[in-house]
Amino acid sequence: MLELGQTTEVSSKEFIFDADEGNFMNDVIEASKSVPIIVDFWAPWCGPCKTLGPQLEEAVVSFKGAVKMAKVNVDENQMIAGQLRVQSIPTVYAFWQGQPIDAFQGALSVSEIRAFVEKAIVTAGGTVGGGLDQAVAAAEELLSSGEPNEALQAFEAVLEESPNHAGAYGGLVRGYIALKEMDQAEAILNGAPAEISETAELETAFAQLQLAKQSEDAGPLGELLVAVSDRPEDHQARLDLAQALYGVGKIEDAVAELLELFRRDRDWNDGAARTQLLIIFEALKSNDPIVLNGRRKLSSLIFA
Repeated sequence: MLELGQTTEVSSKEFIFDADEGNFMNDVIEASKSVPIIVDFWAPWCGPCKTLGPQLEEAVVSFKGAVKMAKVNVDENQMIAGQLRVQSIPTVYAFWQGQPIDAFQGALSVSEIRAFVEKAIVTAGGTVGGGLDQAVAAAEELLSSGEPNEALQAFEAVLEESPNHAGAYGGLVRGYIALKEMDQAEAILNGAPAEISETAELETAFAQLQLAKQSEDAGPLGELLVAVSDRPEDHQARLDLAQALYGVGKIEDAVAELLELFRRDRDWNDGAARTQLLIIFEALKSNDPIVLNGRRKLSSLIFA
């Protein structure tokens, strides 16, 4: 059985080839009508090209045919470089349907290179997750079954192959939350690549981190239950109770307490009940029955 990150031996010759003035029209322009083609303009004397080229090749090969790469030596193919207005190297184009759809000049980070290749694949209607998405799903199962350390290892393995995989990055944050290592979770979240910092996966992780930190500060659950029972109008105690309930996994009960707080005083503490409800909804899947029922009840209270 293959471990994550291992593949059967795949020759880069299947996906990487040299292009020149004799084959460019057929192997790049025409071929890009069925698969996106990354075109790397380089020269033997170009220092940055010696770093960028192998990094591009590694990214392209990792997608196993979803994209291909043509290497054009500008010293030997000045006509092609001139037609595409290549003024400095390295210059990289992405072709799809016979036309350039994206380009960059100079060096990029490994994550930026991969993002460039992924964008070309997605533009062409392909998918970039493949087996990595399955690995993330398996890691999520480990996390759900109470095995956060094993889940973290799986998420980290995915990120080694795809640093901008939002699902794996969000899972990594939630894994440290499960271990109650809030500082580490926050540090990872704050260090997220800009390309994925506003994705739904990271927004969910952020909401779960907020809730976990609140739960730590909420106070003993038993004492809060007594406080709310004895002093139903103590809004702070009810808010603390909701946070504590969330912390022990009683999410539906937490939502019920927040809805009751909203019913009693929707404006208290700058609308804290509604704000807290929205954070919980963000932390759960949008089709979760708790979210669907909670939103419906909140709407009913708002328009009552």
